[in-house]
Amino acid sequence: MKKFIVDRIEETKAVLECENGDIISLEKSVLPKNIAEGDILYFEEGSYFLNEAETQKRRDKIKKLMDSLFE
Repeated sequence: MKKFIVDRIEETKAVLECENGDIISLEKSVLPKNIAEGDILYFEEGSYFLNEAETQKRRDKIKKLMDSLFE
């Protein structure tokens, strides 16, 4: 199982960063609908899956870091 973070979304493509730092560009049509920048995806058995819990945990961590910078 490979882990990816959605780096950015372009017109018909999404740019993903792999956990090892590699960058790939994929057609949005092969990814879950309604993905957003910063979402965490897993690739398993030929499909990509959104991990909502891990995505939210990552967003909360980033928000906490940002809040501590601007106190």
